[in-house]
Amino acid sequence: MREERFDVVVAGSGIAGLSAAVAAAQGGARVVVLERAPRDERGGQSRYTEAYLRMKSEAEVTDDFETHIAANGSGAIDPDLVMELARPPSDRAPYARALGIVDPDVLQTFSERAGPTIAWLKGFGIRFDFLPTQFLTKSQPRLLPVGGGLAVVEALAAEAERLGVAFRYETTARELDQDDEGRVTALVARDADGTVRFAGQVVLACGGFEGNGEMATRYIGPRAVHLRPICKGGYFNRGEGIRMALDIGATGAGEFGSFHAEPVDPRSGVSEPSVFIFPYGILVNKDGGRFVDEAPGTVDAHYERVTRRIFEQRDGIAWVVLDARHTRIPNYRLGIRTDQPPVVAESIPALARALELPEDRLAATVAEYNAACRPGAWRPLELDGLATEGLLPRKSNWALPIDEAPFHAYPIMSANVFTFGGLQVDAGARVVDGDGRPIPGLYAAGEIIGMYYGTYTGATSVLKGMVFGRIAGEDAARPRNS
Repeated sequence: MREERFDVVVAGSGIAGLSAAVAAAQGGARVVVLERAPRDERGGQSRYTEAYLRMKSEAEVTDDFETHIAANGSGAIDPDLVMELARPPSDRAPYARALGIVDPDVLQTFSERAGPTIAWLKGFGIRFDFLPTQFLTKSQPRLLPVGGGLAVVEALAAEAERLGVAFRYETTARELDQDDEGRVTALVARDADGTVRFAGQVVLACGGFEGNGEMATRYIGPRAVHLRPICKGGYFNRGEGIRMALDIGATGAGEFGSFHAEPVDPRSGVSEPSVFIFPYGILVNKDGGRFVDEAPGTVDAHYERVTRRIFEQRDGIAWVVLDARHTRIPNYRLGIRTDQPPVVAESIPALARALELPEDRLAATVAEYNAACRPGAWRPLELDGLATEGLLPRKSNWALPIDEAPFHAYPIMSANVFTFGGLQVDAGARVVDGDGRPIPGLYAAGEIIGMYYGTYTGATSVLKGMVFGRIAGEDAARPRNS
């Protein structure tokens, strides 16, 4: 077995891994980044994302940042344990030291370090602004890097190369080595020439398991066959980092049976072909029936829960049916990212035939919905409370009859943006074991950190990679951490 020696070994070249590599190199460490993809495809999912950040300014996260994550930071839990977690980590009862839920110290660190991390990134020429998003209605501001995730990846990679960080492309991490005292001393990987042992402290920043059908089926269930990664970068995320850490006793965290869901057009092969126009029509399944409130609130806050209901339908698919009014919504095309055209017809029966849906059932569904609509002021760019009456499920906003030809439809399925299950870390991005103790020499950053349950706190995943990547790199650059 070949061996290469470094101070810090980073698995993954997305925003989390590159943040860790740059921070460690700034601290004087000799760093190597291992990446499964070829150089031209480095960056994983980060290179494809617009990288929304849940911040009200470059220095501050949104007012609901901590409360929203905390409210969705665990499954069913004994309320006494919540109180126990409020104590300092060293004072917690042994049974509470390694719970796979959001640690208050980790959450506080996440919130407090977001602003300084943005300032740090700006030092590499990355610019941030409140740019237009794909959400026609929204409840929270979203800061974006100009040029999206790709701009961040390229800027950080350039800085890493300038600092002398080594890159090993088409190299896949396989397992962790430990010494007799349990310290992680190396990451064993494979490249085209065989097995390589990369000695040094290890930062796992290699994402979740959305690209691994076996793990998705094991954790999410057999319906995972109706999912696909949101972008091609997701196919490189196959869960090895999670597996190898669990194999040496790391604590899992996050909801392993769930994922961040986004509505996409299954006909499209482009990255993130999202369809966010559905609040202005009705969603029907393969039987031609409605099954969900299409517009419970602003689309940015509710699209995930609506998409989960689509995932539950037969074959994991639905269609949004719209009439001609949706084309008069200002900037309505912002909510449609697919490169495929809508299915268009001059009547509902003709649309049903084009979609291969039962004609009578779809016509009855539309007629029943139209009869439940009530007069009122339609305000498409704000919550207007224009709701149906006597209809189950109801539609809570923007409920106008679907009666103006031509009629449009888009198919929608759920994409797996990233998986929720991952590793538990402390506030220093150190992976903890089953007793809540940090595993010496092992860190995690980005999507591999398990933090979310139930509903994703939008626009926090990329920020999590930036913040904890930087923290991991800084700490790993200090030799012989404990």
